[in-house]
Formats: sequence, structure tokens, C-alpha cells
Amino acid sequence: MNLFIGTVWPGSPFPRGATWDGEGVNFALFSENAERVELCLYDPTGRREMQRIEVREQTNLIWHCYLPEARPGLLYGYRVHGPYDPAHGHRFNPNKLLIEPYAKDIVGQLRWSDAHFGYRIGHRNEDLSFDRRDNGPGMPKCRVIDPAFTWGDDRAPCVPWSDMVVYELHVRGFTRNHPDIPQPLRGTYAGLATAPVIDHLRRLGITSVELMPIHAFVDDRHLVERSLSNYWGYNSIGFFAPDHRYSSSGVVDEFKTMVKTLHSNGIEVILDVVYNHTAEGNHLGPTLSFRGIDNASYYRLDDDNPRYYKDYTGCGNTLNLRQPRALQLIMDSLRYWVLEMHVDGFRFDLASALARELHEVDRLGAFFDILLQDPVLSQVKLIAEPWDLGEGGYQVGNFPVGWGEWNDRYRDTMRAYWKGDDGLIGDFARRLTGSSDLYEHNGRKPYASVNFITAHDGFTLHDLVSYNAKHNEANGEENRDGTDNNNSWNCGAEGKVDDADIMALRARQKRNLLATLFFSQGVPMLLAGDEMGRTQRGNNNAYCQDNDISWVNWELSAADREFLAFVQRVIAVRREHPIFRRRNFFQGRAIQGSDIRDVLWLKPDGGEMSDEEWAHDFARCLGVYLDGAVMMECDRRGNPVQDDSFLLLFNSHHETIGFRLPAPRADYEWLSLLDTRITDGRKPDGRFQGDDTYPLEGRSLALLIQVGPQ
Repeated sequence: MNLFIGTVWPGSPFPRGATWDGEGVNFALFSENAERVELCLYDPTGRREMQRIEVREQTNLIWHCYLPEARPGLLYGYRVHGPYDPAHGHRFNPNKLLIEPYAKDIVGQLRWSDAHFGYRIGHRNEDLSFDRRDNGPGMPKCRVIDPAFTWGDDRAPCVPWSDMVVYELHVRGFTRNHPDIPQPLRGTYAGLATAPVIDHLRRLGITSVELMPIHAFVDDRHLVERSLSNYWGYNSIGFFAPDHRYSSSGVVDEFKTMVKTLHSNGIEVILDVVYNHTAEGNHLGPTLSFRGIDNASYYRLDDDNPRYYKDYTGCGNTLNLRQPRALQLIMDSLRYWVLEMHVDGFRFDLASALARELHEVDRLGAFFDILLQDPVLSQVKLIAEPWDLGEGGYQVGNFPVGWGEWNDRYRDTMRAYWKGDDGLIGDFARRLTGSSDLYEHNGRKPYASVNFITAHDGFTLHDLVSYNAKHNEANGEENRDGTDNNNSWNCGAEGKVDDADIMALRARQKRNLLATLFFSQGVPMLLAGDEMGRTQRGNNNAYCQDNDISWVNWELSAADREFLAFVQRVIAVRREHPIFRRRNFFQGRAIQGSDIRDVLWLKPDGGEMSDEEWAHDFARCLGVYLDGAVMMECDRRGNPVQDDSFLLLFNSHHETIGFRLPAPRADYEWLSLLDTRITDGRKPDGRFQGDDTYPLEGRSLALLIQVGPQ
């Protein structure tokens, strides 16, 4: 194909990016410090540069042109001229083809070579040198898209925060080994929209899938050279383009079809987004996009020596949200995914880095102000990973009203409690009831707490009860990577065992942990595959493992099927009973005109916990009475919400404890609804009167419901 564009019009500075309007394509690129910009057009294979067009128009620091002869499918990139002066923060190098930040589609994989670096690798002065090699042949290319798509009557499910059950999954890893998905669709957006996957999610009771990063990303060179990859995808280079690794068709519409299919089944789509840094790394990283377009504008540079970057992310760089156009880039990206791709919300990786106005984290910074006043983004789900790696970056409980937060204090407390650690009863009770100590002070609700036991980063649930230490040897870093603070317990032996007693204890511990998760106030998040016993063989940092270490195994043993049935049962109980998904915190005090309280904390002898007893280090057994008749909540129409009354009993001690049951209401009894000593979640047999003793086995949880007499 002999591509030649003969006509170039001035075009418009807005919208940014490459925009097909039905007649031609407008190109607009921001660069404050550039001296010259060239638009490079490629043949359909992306291997041969066919034409360079000088972009002569500049309006408000945006370079722009309009090509009336261009059409969707056109491959392009940019070369940007300007000063190469790293000591002053400038790293322009027109020998490097650059990905455009607003590209809606990025095709081809990065083929690593020294040519991708703006400096001469191995030179005495390293990044102060200048490399003249053309990296174009090995670069991915941007592609113009036609955004038209038939959405029909697609509508956001709009699941209330309090009703959410979040399922964190990796698009490729979740479907890669599913035997009932057609082979060409496995590991793709299309595979995620197939009937077997939808059926699994619905049977499980999932309301919202949280997709690990799907923005176009780069595999790190050091991983590729070890035959590994950046499997998790936290290495973004394109904030508007869905990554082609997860596409069976190679077209953007496949992602849209996936969203529409999930919506039609009542399931929300939340994206895990990485706006805190890019794939270009530190001052010794490659020149792929932002660095070559305008390094000083897009990145936070060291104030005293702009040759270097401020790194609050541990990934070499931090995006500069003090720069209005960089901030606009993120806001435009978020709006694009909501308005054009119909996603329902976002989980922000290392969100504290986005709040840094100067050095400190400012929870009322420009980023939050703009989000909360935006008519589009203020209406979707916003979830923070509320920390970064910089000083003062740990901000759990400090994000504004309207945000949910990953609550790692919940994770750590629940792991430690069920492991049998001392002195946790008080913190356990706070986490179980929605962490009011973290979220109530600024008017937030229990659902501000996104509760989780496991996530992609760390052990799976099965490994949490099977390993005392990480086993990351497959990562090629001599087991130095990944955290050593796992709060895990192998139940008596490390790794895979044949001992029936250890296997039974591990299975019970998994039931304890997930039952606690789904009976806690807040938003529960389940890691994909945990409901089926997925293992990473002790690897707690499988970020580079695109293989069966990370992929979900759908070939279930009898024990796996039992556990899946248990998880389905627990989630169903939560869904059926609003007392486990309250929109307001418990009051814990007597209701006016009566001695009834909405929550009552009990010790094994049936008496109420005293202030002194909360401080007992040895206490590992606790009961909580939830009175459904005094929930003091209304539904959307203003009708009072009431529920059954429940008794939750927890015992992380290794011995059976007889728990004296409180007296139910007159003519009522206690019915045993669930006990983690039973493997698949079936109702245990047994009705109990007040003052009866319930045999709460060691390391188990029981749920009893107050019912009328037979």
C-alpha cells in the first residue's frame, strides 16, 4: 500500500488525540516545550514509515492538524523536536517514534533494543549522552478508530455500594484454562463475556467485576530477557487504549461488547487503573511516549536536579498532576472509559500519589476536587488503594466522602485473628462492623471500607493457609521479591500435603476467613479463583507469571466443589439479609424507650463484654448479636428496613468452647444456619433455647438465626 496524504489542513486543538469525524481525522498533541512536531504515518503492517507530516499549527501549546484523506485504521506515531538537556529536565529526541498519550488503539508489541533509549547505553555519562538510532521499527503504533458502536439499551447496573460483591480478576488468567470457552476466546475480553463465565459469576452472586489493568502496557525489558512478562499489567503506556493481549479480534469493539454483555446480566465493570506512573521508568528508562513529548511537563522532577524523577510509586517516575494538561489527560481518560466504553467505576492504583500537590499527600487536592465536581465521574464508583511508597503515603481512612478504600487493616486483622494471634478481639470487632474508627469521622458509611482477605498482590486464600513463607523462586529474583509480612499459617506443614487432618484444618480456615468476609459490614472483595481453591504454589508476587502459576484452574476436585458450594451459600445469605450489608454504622446503644440494642457483644458464658474484657490478650472467642428488628434504616422509598435477628459466634482457639446462648425473644428459638465445621455450607441440624450451650468447635464460626417455634 503506497500511502500518501497530500492535503493538510490546520485542524483544531480539541479534542486531543486522533479523532475521526466521518470525513477526515484531526490530530492534536500537547507539548509545552517542543520546538517542532512531526506526525509519522505507517503502512498497515506498522513496519514501514510511509510519510512524515510537519505539524505547523500550535494553539495554547497544543500542536494540531487535520488530514481530510485519513481514515480509521491509519497507523501513526509522533517525533518531537526540542532541547535534549536532561540537567534541565528536557529529553527530546526526534529519532524516537512516540506513542501518542490520547491514542484510542495501540497495535503491535514493543520489540526491545537499545534504540528505544534516548541516550547511548553504556556511555560514560549515560543519560546525558544522545542516541541517534531510529526506534520506529520496534515500536507499537497508534491506530485511528471509528468510535461508532451499537450500544442499544445498555444501562449501568447501578448496584448500591452496600449491595456490592466485588470480584477481582485478570482477564487472561481467569479464562485462559476454562474448558467450556472456545479456544480462540480464552484469555480475552470475548472469553469473559461467554455464557460459562457469566453463569459462574451469577451463581456465585457477584455484582461487580474489578478487572486488573487493561490499559495498554509494556513488558519490562529485564523480564522479557528472562522469558517472563509484566503479567499484572501495572506498567501503562496508553490510558485510552484497551490492551490487545486480551483481544481475540484485535478491535476495540470487543471490549465494548464484553461490557454490554456483563451489564445485561446485571454485573458492573470496574477498571483497575494506573495513573500514578508510566512504563518509561526513571532517568535511565526508555523514551516511548511522555518523556519524548515533553518530559518536564508530564513527570514530577526533582526540584534541585531535574535530571532525576520524584518517585512515589517505586516504579521510577510519578505523573505530574500539578501540570494542568497532565491532569486533564487523566480526567479525559476517565471520562472516555465511562462515556465511550460504559465502565462503571475505577480502582486507583497507589492513589495517594495522585493526591500529592507538592510533597505531602493532600486529600483535598486538585485531583479530588475535580473528580467530585465532575458531572460524569462523581456518579461512578471510585475506589482507592489508599497508599503509595512516599513519605506520608499511607492514607487509609483519609480519602474524601464518595470514595471507597481498600482496607488493608481489615485484611491484616482478620488473617491474624484466624491464625490465632493474641489481643485482637477489639480490633476484630471494629473491622467486622465496618471500621467506623476509620470512616465515620468525616461522614462516610460502612461501605467506604472495601474488605478483603486476599488480592492479586500476595498469597491466594489457599496459599494463605498452606504456607508460612513466600516461595517466589520462579520469579528469578532469588526469592527476595514480595512481602515477608503475610500473616499466614500453614496449619502444620509447608505446602502441598497428604495429611488428612492438615487438609481438613486448612479447608476449615478458608471457610472461616470467607464467612467472616461476607458477614462483615462493608463491601466484600473476592479474589478470582479463591472460591475454587486456586493456588500459586506459595508465590506471593506472581506479577511476572503468565502461566499456570497465575491462571485459574477450572478442573475442580471434590473438595474444590464443596468449597465453591460453601462460598455460594455464604454470599446468598448476605444477599438475602440486609443486616449484613447495612448502609449505616451500628449504634451499639439502647433504642429510646427500650433496652434493645442493634448490636450486642457477648463472651462465651453468655454475658456482655465489659470494657476490661476487651483488653484480655488471651481472648479468642466472641459472639455478636445483631437485632434485625431495630436496624433504623429505610429503603429508597422511605420504608423501614427490618430483618431477622442473628447470632454470630467466632472461635479462633484450637479447642471446642461451649457458648451459652442468649435468650431469644419470647416464643422464639435459635436455629443453626451455618457452621464452618460443615464443609459445603449446608444447614447444620439443631434448634436451641436460651441458656443452651452451643458446641463451638475449635477454629470455627457459627451463624444462628432467631426463628419462631415449629
